[in-house]
Amino acid sequence: MEKQVDKKHYSLGSYVHPERFASYSYQLREIEKASPRSVLEIGVGDGVIGDYMRRNTDISYTSVDIDPELKPDVVGSVLELPFADGSYDVVCAFEVLEHIPFESFGAAVAEMTRVARSRVFISVPHFGPPLRFLFKMPKFGLKFSWKIPYHPKHEWNGQHYWEIGKKGYPVKAVREVLEKHGRLVGDYVPFESQYHHFFILEKK
Repeated sequence: MEKQVDKKHYSLGSYVHPERFASYSYQLREIEKASPRSVLEIGVGDGVIGDYMRRNTDISYTSVDIDPELKPDVVGSVLELPFADGSYDVVCAFEVLEHIPFESFGAAVAEMTRVARSRVFISVPHFGPPLRFLFKMPKFGLKFSWKIPYHPKHEWNGQHYWEIGKKGYPVKAVREVLEKHGRLVGDYVPFESQYHHFFILEKK
């Protein structure tokens, strides 16, 4: 595998926006709910998750990435993780696996579950114009979201090989791959971050 984006891609002006920070909050929430002693994150990105965990938790955190310029703890590929079986309580890849062809998605998930002891957390892009409704009052709130059914053909943009919601990539196909490698115990799109679809896989 070769890196697809330059380090400058993660600049504050272009990469970081409110919905991405909402996604970070869900990523951290899922990790902390699992009460792990150790976490392996695949894909360093802008380092928000790793920095938060090192500063604010007692969880042992390790990062792996194919790009040495991002200064991961370990340089390596998700398709061939350089770790022994069951090395980490939790293994996660947030907005990473769309950067490999969908034909390799199952192999990546297999590697993640191999080095995990309990759970695997994944989020990938979910294309689709969203409709959102939010109503809040003291002690009462109502919110729901719905994606407009629009499924264009995915066009290679130099980064994403595929996205859920594009033609040929229904969410059902992703679930089927995941369920071959573990028990799918979580599956949702956060209201505040409609472009990111989260999956929680429990190791069998």
